[in-house]
Amino acid sequence: MRVGLHALGIGDGARPEIVRAVARAAEAHGFGRLWVGEHVVMVDTPVSRYPYSDDGRIAVPADADWLDPLLTLAFAAAVTDRIGLATGVLLLPEHNPVVVAKQAATLDVLSAGRFTLGVGIGWSADEFTALGVPFAGRGRRTEEYLAAIRTLWRQDTATFEGEFTRFSKVRVNPKPVRDRRIPVVMGGNGDAALRRAATVADGWYGFNLSAAEAVERAAVLAGHRAERNRPADDFGVAVALSDGDPELLPGLARAGVTEVVVVEAPPATPDEATRWVAGLADRWLTPARA
Repeated sequence: MRVGLHALGIGDGARPEIVRAVARAAEAHGFGRLWVGEHVVMVDTPVSRYPYSDDGRIAVPADADWLDPLLTLAFAAAVTDRIGLATGVLLLPEHNPVVVAKQAATLDVLSAGRFTLGVGIGWSADEFTALGVPFAGRGRRTEEYLAAIRTLWRQDTATFEGEFTRFSKVRVNPKPVRDRRIPVVMGGNGDAALRRAATVADGWYGFNLSAAEAVERAAVLAGHRAERNRPADDFGVAVALSDGDPELLPGLARAGVTEVVVVEAPPATPDEATRWVAGLADRWLTPARA
C-alpha cells in the first residue's frame, strides 16, 4: 500500500516556500506521490453541482489561489529527487491535447520519469463556457484526446484523425522517459468514470470516498477490468478518503486499493509545514507499511 499526499496548489499550498517545504518533507518521510488538482476557472455562483460533496458545493473559495498543476509539479520536481508526481486531476477536455502531450512529456523528462498524468472529464459547465469548450461530449473528447496524446508520445512523426482533434505528420518532442509512455490515471467516482478507467487508463483515482464506498467502487472497477482482460498487477487504484482513518488501510488493500491519498491543507509557514508532514507520516505511513 502506497500513501500519497494531495496538499499543494491551493491557498497556503500555492505559496512557493510551502510547496518547497511540503515536497521535500514528503519525500524525506516516504510518501509515494504528490498529487495536485486543477481548476482553471472558479465562479462565485456556480451553475453546476460539485459531485464530491453531499451539499454539492466545493470547499475551496472562489477567490482562493489555485496554481496550475503541471507548473506546480515542475517546481516540486526541481526540489526533490525520488517522490512520484501526479495531476489529481487535470481536466483534459479543457486543454489542447497536443500542448498537453508536450507539457506532460517535458515534466516527465525533467522529473526523470516520476510523472503520472491523472485526468478527468470535468464537472463545471461554467469553466467550460469560460474556456470556449463545449460541455456536452466531454467524455468522448477526453478519450479521443488521450488516444491523440499517446500517438504523439509513441510516434516520431505522428498523424491522428478524430472527431475533436486532427494533425498530420507532426513531431512533438521530447518523448516520455519510460518507453515513450506516461501512466494515465482516470479520475471520477461514477460508473462511467470506472468504465472509462478500465478501458483507456492505467489506473483510477477516486476522490472523497468513504472506506465503504471505496471498497464498493473498487469491486465495480475490478468487474470492468475483468471484462476487458485488464489484470490487477498492471492497474493502479488510488483513493482519497473522506473518513481518513489509517486503521482502514488493511481492508482497502484487500479490496484492491494500491494507494490511499491523504488530502489535507498545509499550515502557513515552512517550518510548520515540515512538522505537519512529519505528523502525517507518523499517522499514515507506519500502518501502510505494517
